[in-house]
Amino acid sequence: MPEETYGHINSAFYDGMATTVAAAHHFIWRHLYASIQAAQTPTSKLRVVTRDKESSMSTLWQEEEFKQICSRESLTEKAADIEKTIVVKEHERKRYDFDPTMFYENRFWNERPEGIVMNKYHRTLYILEFNRSFDKNKDFLRVKEDEANEQHRSIIEALRAAAPEWTFGQINFVSGRRGAVVEDDFYNKLEKLNVQAGKMDMILLAHVQRICEAHDTVMRSYYQQIHWSSG
Repeated sequence: MPEETYGHINSAFYDGMATTVAAAHHFIWRHLYASIQAAQTPTSKLRVVTRDKESSMSTLWQEEEFKQICSRESLTEKAADIEKTIVVKEHERKRYDFDPTMFYENRFWNERPEGIVMNKYHRTLYILEFNRSFDKNKDFLRVKEDEANEQHRSIIEALRAAAPEWTFGQINFVSGRRGAVVEDDFYNKLEKLNVQAGKMDMILLAHVQRICEAHDTVMRSYYQQIHWSSG
């Protein structure tokens, strides 16, 4: 077998650990997402749209409040040229070769942001993403920020073109797999989401604890696999 690094074991790209790593990711994110929702300031007009699970863009645009932002047809049109600038990955190649036009359209509407918050009164919508990184690198925050922003670039750019009277953005929560969090960045994002100042420390503490618990679960599962495979 190839050498298995700490980062590889904790990656969803490692076939033997993909299910466990994905479950750990969702465990951390659901707690953070729920904490943000519960700690809103009394005057906050932000509404958490995707409460229980991720929703595809296609599912979201079946709801009336999203149709009021812009029509599906308008968004499809604006997304078409943007999608063409995004690399077609190897596992997508067959679908692209079969029908490039439908491939780009389907890829856009099948996007599944991890979270969405909306303020209809101020016409503001944020996509929320949570990413874990190998935190040995001191630049892990910047690297993951760039990756996350690229992940939903077509959504943000298409929305801005289709509904210029709205404000669209993406807020990424990045943590190290061993619990590292850049505190200033974390607090700034909570503030942007109207979280009460008095609850931010508690949310950060609980968030780091969840990361450490998830890390322990992943590593315990890995060592169990080694034990089982060795007979």
